[in-house]
Amino acid sequence: MFSYAPLMSTLHKKKISKTDLQKMINVSSATLAKISKDELVSMKVIDDICRVLDCEVQDVIVHVKETTE
Repeated sequence: MFSYAPLMSTLHKKKISKTDLQKMINVSSATLAKISKDELVSMKVIDDICRVLDCEVQDVIVHVKETTE
């Protein structure tokens, strides 16, 4: 599973709101909602985020290993 927790931290550090990010990368509110729920989005969206925020992919997402019990 992937988490967008690093993105939230990056946005906070850069003083950019999620709404501002949505406008910067020109995505729908549904895509932004997916990010907020740690759901999958396209690699193009990840690429656009990295480009507009001038950051690396690890500043946007992190892989979280799921435990199997």
